Amino acid sequence: MKKNRILSLFLSMVLGASLLSVPALAAANPSTAAEGEVIQEVEDHQTASADQSQIIADMHVDAGSAILVDADTGEILYEQDAHTKRYPASITKVMTCLLTLEAVDRGELSLEDVVTASGSLHAGIGENASTADIKEGEQLRVIDLLYAALIPSANEACNVLAETVSGSVDAFVDLMNQRAAELGMTGTHFANTHGYHDDDHYTTAYDIYLMSAEAMKYETFRTIVSSKNYTMPATNMHEERIVRSTNGLISTFNVTGYWYEYAIGVKTGYTPEAGYCLSAAAEKNGKMLISVVMDCTRVEGTTGSEGFTYFSETVRLLNWGFSNFSQQVILDDSAMDFPEIAVTLSKEADYVTVHPSGALTITLPDDVDITSFERVVDCPETVEAPVEAGQVLGKVTMTYNGQEYGSLDLVANSAVERSELLYRLDQIQKFFSQLWVRVVLIVLAVVIVILILRALIFGKRRSSARSRYSGRRRR
Repeated sequence: MKKNRILSLFLSMVLGASLLSVPALAAANPSTAAEGEVIQEVEDHQTASADQSQIIADMHVDAGSAILVDADTGEILYEQDAHTKRYPASITKVMTCLLTLEAVDRGELSLEDVVTASGSLHAGIGENASTADIKEGEQLRVIDLLYAALIPSANEACNVLAETVSGSVDAFVDLMNQRAAELGMTGTHFANTHGYHDDDHYTTAYDIYLMSAEAMKYETFRTIVSSKNYTMPATNMHEERIVRSTNGLISTFNVTGYWYEYAIGVKTGYTPEAGYCLSAAAEKNGKMLISVVMDCTRVEGTTGSEGFTYFSETVRLLNWGFSNFSQQVILDDSAMDFPEIAVTLSKEADYVTVHPSGALTITLPDDVDITSFERVVDCPETVEAPVEAGQVLGKVTMTYNGQEYGSLDLVANSAVERSELLYRLDQIQKFFSQLWVRVVLIVLAVVIVILILRALIFGKRRSSARSRYSGRRRR
């Protein structure tokens, strides 16, 4: 019996010690206490100036809305009411031709397919609309219809393309709105295929940039919108005809004084309600820019080729972009001054250093000092060994004036091996840290204590009983 008591006391002491050791182990090994915690640290090498670039501050475009974008990177260089909803007029035709080229790309039709203009070719088109004189029953190739829509801005060509792609104009307009949503054109709603005025037909300068950039990915589209003129072959109802570009940056046939040597597109637009609009693309020294101006007015009292501000302001905006912006590296893998990250479960090292993976190159105004960018570092306070060289341990984001300009992964500079002893001890500590294990241990401890107390109580009773029994026998 004494042996059983001693064994019970020993077990209770071990279990009690194990319960008390759990918080002690947790305190001694920070890998569990800090695991999952994330710190966000801002390193101010030189705090970014609160003042905006003077180059940008001094710029203003004589237009209701304007935007200038680096087409290669998608970076917005300048914007002015770029998300205000306005009427796009014939710039709408960019979406119509984009959808047609996408259908060709899917193999649903070809550029050489011959289609017949139906009685719906003038749907939604009022008087004085631009036209290529396409007639009902006329048979034309898809490629000729694309040129007619984009070069002389023929409204009826858009309706013929719509029926060719979707079977009906209405179904095609639904497709236009669906594609606009897919492209992120959140300020856009199309009511027709060509842009003839409708109060429910609107978009924004930013949205026009989105669809123009998408359309410019197609070589056929780029070839068409950069063409000064195009000869449409004879059809069953028409002799050979030459159509000429309405874009004064491309062609001097309609207006002179705006030709721009770097221009490669895109599309003009005008209605009394929309004003003068232009989506333009230009390439210079390997850089491509896309600009959009909307709701421009003609200089009052001008005649002939004078006063078309949507051309002159576009040229000024593009020249400004080419002259005042350049690509600069704001962070690369040579940067090493980042916080050390503590490493647990290793005997060979208690920290690891990190560096950025790759480089961040962005287009910036030439008067912006790249050392004024801030680094926002996001990484764990500690990591567990093993750590591999090149392992992603965090992220660094570059900001300027509160705007993010990109992020890079932070990777380990060296490897750190794990100590198997420390790892096993950590596994034991984690096991005993689990709530269900603690509950089981507490229940066992209580049971053992009860058993010990019961044994002690019953032991005393048996001892007393034996004493009394012995006394009676002696008498």
